Amino acid sequence: MPTVREIEQALFRLAPKEGAMDWDNVGQLLGDPEAEVRRVLVALDITEAVADEAIAENCQLIVSHHPVMNCNWNPVQTLRPDDPQGRLLLTLLQNHVAAVCMHTNLDVAQGGVNDALAQVLRLEDPGPLSGDGIGRVGTLPAPMPLAEFAAFVCRALGANGVRYADAGRMVSRVAVGGGACGEYEAAALAAGCDTFVTSDLKYHQFLDAPGKGINLIDAGHFPTEDPVCARLLAYLSEHFPELQVTKSASHREVIQYYVEGE
Repeated sequence: MPTVREIEQALFRLAPKEGAMDWDNVGQLLGDPEAEVRRVLVALDITEAVADEAIAENCQLIVSHHPVMNCNWNPVQTLRPDDPQGRLLLTLLQNHVAAVCMHTNLDVAQGGVNDALAQVLRLEDPGPLSGDGIGRVGTLPAPMPLAEFAAFVCRALGANGVRYADAGRMVSRVAVGGGACGEYEAAALAAGCDTFVTSDLKYHQFLDAPGKGINLIDAGHFPTEDPVCARLLAYLSEHFPELQVTKSASHREVIQYYVEGE
């Protein structure tokens, strides 16, 4: 059976470590590199529910997109069970579950986060949105009204809802950015896009969108990135057919929308 190290190196062939941003924390972050792996759980995030799922399914490894620890936004200063992060890390370590995390290197990789998103949204001939590899630009098979496209995005991504701003343009040339890619709005405009699908957009971006002439759709962080999990599952199954690889059933969108009258 393959080791954790061998699986990490295979994942780095899909998403080279050099593609990660300098602040990021990618690769094997927990566990014994030489431990043999029989079962792998794939998830966007490693939450306590995902950890419990991995343990219940007798998985030796979790492969995730978001790092289980990243000193850029949540420094690991202690490892204690009365701290949420400490409790999660101890649970994984005590149950011999390793973690391999492919983050911004998977964002920029061919076949990574943004290609998975473009495929789910049926963009044709997707190409790069930016020089750093973040985002994709493609064309719909046929133009459609924004409200119709927003409904399609919501269904295709399994989102609980989407937020959008209407610039009065039909949707045809679309830019996508998995996760928080609001800073690439200018790149979408420069690429001649009428619509930009991403997440975590700010109020002023919605406010200014009509004047800039671009439709904006915020489909949520989890829904715009989760499609890459299917790519990771397929990749691992192809390269390690002896492994049992499954996608987390416990991890899903946590943001709920209340609509008056429903």
